[in-house]
Amino acid sequence: MGRLGTLLDYALWPGLLGASCLGLGVGIAHGRGPLAFNLAYLGLALALYCLERIRPHETEWLKSDGQEIPDFAHTVFTKISVQIIVVALANLGIAEQFGSRGGSSVWPLAWPLAAQVTLGLVAAEFGLYWAHRLAHVWLPLWRFHAVHHSSVRLWFFNTGRFHFVDTLKSMVFAVPILVLAGAPGDVIIWVSGLTAFIGILTHCNVRMRFGWLNLVFNTPGLHRWHHSMDLREGNKNYGENLVLWDLLFGTYFNDARRTPPAKIGIRDAMPATYLGQVLAPFVWERVQNRKKPLGREPTK
Repeated sequence: MGRLGTLLDYALWPGLLGASCLGLGVGIAHGRGPLAFNLAYLGLALALYCLERIRPHETEWLKSDGQEIPDFAHTVFTKISVQIIVVALANLGIAEQFGSRGGSSVWPLAWPLAAQVTLGLVAAEFGLYWAHRLAHVWLPLWRFHAVHHSSVRLWFFNTGRFHFVDTLKSMVFAVPILVLAGAPGDVIIWVSGLTAFIGILTHCNVRMRFGWLNLVFNTPGLHRWHHSMDLREGNKNYGENLVLWDLLFGTYFNDARRTPPAKIGIRDAMPATYLGQVLAPFVWERVQNRKKPLGREPTK
């Protein structure tokens, strides 16, 4: 079982991502991109639910933290909001209209679709990187992003645990890059789908190994460092999908000598209910004065 287990460790992440992309690709080819995405995403979530119980990375993270209802509420609200925006951009051709200049498109429409998607992913990632990084170093944005980092365990179910303002902020940083360049609807759907697939994989509690993939993608192994309570580790690895901009801007972190810490969270106080978490950033000082801090705090 030794060699087979090791092979499985390395094959799981690319295999799950590849299977999800295959489902999305088939749907896009038949004009059913949004439907295919939702089916692929649900299939991936189900697979991760089973794998987390069969081969968990941290057994301690299998225990309930009492946040399942808030996690679900955040996920439903943010996913619906994002999908409405993405579908509107893709189906209404808004990006193509912005990208057209004098009858020609700024976007390289003659490129193969795979190349266009890669370009779109790198371009959108630049915006996502800075949106994420600013949320860690600027207190007004951290108050919203703290909702995500207040989780004391990582598992597939709290992937969407984001304040809706935090989610909209990320979209404001990333989507206009593709829109102004005139990216086709299929490219926007592909970039959005890949971001969602990699996002849920990044937060999963499944035992995996990544090797050279850690130098290209934001893997679970890298993202677990990002949730560290030690800010020397936590204020690193801001990439959502890729680590390109982390490598270029000096925020890449991966200590191969040890595993990321299992104890995660924030030092700032955070209400336990969904409504409380939605309101907390707007009454931040009041929340902090009423409750004892739990974990880590952002840099000032």
